[in-house]
Amino acid sequence: MSIIPQTTMFSWENEIENLGDNERLVKVLENLPDEALMQQLEKERGHGRNDYPVRAMWNMLLAMIVFGHGRFSDIIREMRRNVQLRYICGFGNGKTPGADNMSRFISKLMGHEQELFEIFVCLSDTLYDMLPDFGRSLAMDSKWVWSLANKRSSRRSPDGRSETDATWGKKEYYGIDADGKEWSSVKKCFGFKIHLIVDVKYEIPVAFIITPANEPDVKWGKAFLRKLKKTRGHILDRCEYFMADKAYDDEELICVLKESGIKAVVDKRDMKKEELEVPGSGGFRYYNEKGQVFCYAQENGCRHEMIPIGYDKDREAQRFRCPVAHYGCLCPGSDTCTLPKTIRIPLSQDPRIFTEVGRTTYKWKRIYAGRTAVERVFSRLDVSFGFEVRRCRGIKKMGLMSVLAFCVMDTLAVSCIRENKHELMRSLVRAA
Repeated sequence: MSIIPQTTMFSWENEIENLGDNERLVKVLENLPDEALMQQLEKERGHGRNDYPVRAMWNMLLAMIVFGHGRFSDIIREMRRNVQLRYICGFGNGKTPGADNMSRFISKLMGHEQELFEIFVCLSDTLYDMLPDFGRSLAMDSKWVWSLANKRSSRRSPDGRSETDATWGKKEYYGIDADGKEWSSVKKCFGFKIHLIVDVKYEIPVAFIITPANEPDVKWGKAFLRKLKKTRGHILDRCEYFMADKAYDDEELICVLKESGIKAVVDKRDMKKEELEVPGSGGFRYYNEKGQVFCYAQENGCRHEMIPIGYDKDREAQRFRCPVAHYGCLCPGSDTCTLPKTIRIPLSQDPRIFTEVGRTTYKWKRIYAGRTAVERVFSRLDVSFGFEVRRCRGIKKMGLMSVLAFCVMDTLAVSCIRENKHELMRSLVRAA
């Protein structure tokens, strides 16, 4: 029997990639709010030579992002062979810009960093207006991007030809394998780090910052949230759950989220290789780094893990119940035990471990699984937008290419919503 493979419904590869590069580019050009920037660039050019118009060069740069080219030479070759693309971009005279023209235009754009960022903010806020549930659940993570250089220049001031911004980043991973042996690995990167916040449901970028590769995630995570609270407060106002991996495990970060009424679902670092129990509130009650709470029988010291039964909002405490009273399991000292069957542990006992969503509950695991949304956006950035091979010298240039990629992502989503093709918008921004 022959098997006919079926394509996956609502997937990025089967829907958006098959639209055709030119069609996707037209969607971006029609929906990107870039008119103010274009007028400003045309005003700066004045009455000089106009062999390659500003708008045509801008459209060519967007085509590089949409087509997923990682190098300027790739889009230049594409322009020379693709007559239809030249007309879409605005090079109707048959002339094609070279690498030097592209380089000068990029240098000009890097002086309009704020205007480019405002375009991204406008697109993100448009999605907040269009989708009532957009931004309810957010996830944050970071990604390394390599520099074009392989070491830092000794020059103190950047000149566009030397690397003065990139740094060496280092990550160490360790654990225990199935055989009980300890393992460790070290990864390094010379370049930059993209810190990104995405909507979990739709997998659309909401906010981002660029730093050198050696900057700690937790440090910039806290600074990122505080900046959003001041400049784009509606993001935190709508957010209910905020997910992040163990790199963002920090009591201060969790408190910043709590102050904004956001439930933190942040994985926990292994602070101690050997699990040590810490005395809890109420008699023979103890808890460990994983958030598990135990009770000990008064007669023989038999230990039982207590059952989490929910969050007490009025008292800001997690509730735990005796397993004998909750499940009816056996305990030698249950007949004579005088300890209360239900206890409350306030979040202030240990804000890192005890959060509004209990770490040992199924709800925590279900919500935390949404954190992979930001990983899929990073994967799309690498594969579909060329960042897997893209190398930039200088943090400003890296920021320019990043904001363009995120603008294209958001613009394609906005265009699908405006055309009342919500099912296509879902295929654009979320996996099947």
